[in-house]
Amino acid sequence: MRHLVRILPQEHMVYFGDTARVPYGNKSQETVLHYTRQITRFLQGKRVKAIMIACNTASAYALAEVEKDLSIPIIGVIQPGAEAASAATRNGRIGIIGTNATIGSGAYETCLHAIHPSAKIITKPCPLFVPFVEEGLTDSPMTDMVINHYLSEIKAQDIDTLLLGCTHYPMMRPAIERYMGESVACIDPAANAAYLLKQKLQDLNLLNELPDGQVPEYRFYASDNAPRLLEFAQHILPQLIQNIIKIDIEDY
Repeated sequence: MRHLVRILPQEHMVYFGDTARVPYGNKSQETVLHYTRQITRFLQGKRVKAIMIACNTASAYALAEVEKDLSIPIIGVIQPGAEAASAATRNGRIGIIGTNATIGSGAYETCLHAIHPSAKIITKPCPLFVPFVEEGLTDSPMTDMVINHYLSEIKAQDIDTLLLGCTHYPMMRPAIERYMGESVACIDPAANAAYLLKQKLQDLNLLNELPDGQVPEYRFYASDNAPRLLEFAQHILPQLIQNIIKIDIEDY
């Protein structure tokens, strides 16, 4: 969302967070596909002109199927992330970290090998990173310990690029970069995904132009108003979120 606001500053946006049912990274493909279809139906009801699946797990498990149901553009973060990592690597050795589901799907490896057939890819699921971020533990001695636990094996593989294959992981980026060292580029797929969406809207002549003085509208929805949700959201997107509307996603 931060990248979208920066790259598409004249677009109205509808955000949905499935706070009642996360994390997706430990769920089956069937379940993730069911959830993703419900969410796209909700967003279509808001008359959106395009959809971005910002979740790596849902991009890996559901994008190809959900795309068949839609007449509007929909993109995920796997392809843009793979393209960014391929462009960044100098020695062809790329590390990928993500949830158990994202890593288990092999989606990033498939995309990367299609773009960069000779790339050496080392993957590692890092399931504890998500709760650490949600507890605000993005830069602490405990964070350093869990980063060392998960990334020591990848660090020893002489990679020069590390793909942060989960939306939460960029929040830990300073600590991860500190551990991996200056020779390793840490790639957040989000920026590349936002540029890809802009290009797609441009190609379809769908880019918005607001009249002078008009500001874009951002509406935020969630499937559960969990304690501290608004505080956490405002920390990530300062000044953008005034309130979050709870909806029953099972109605869709």
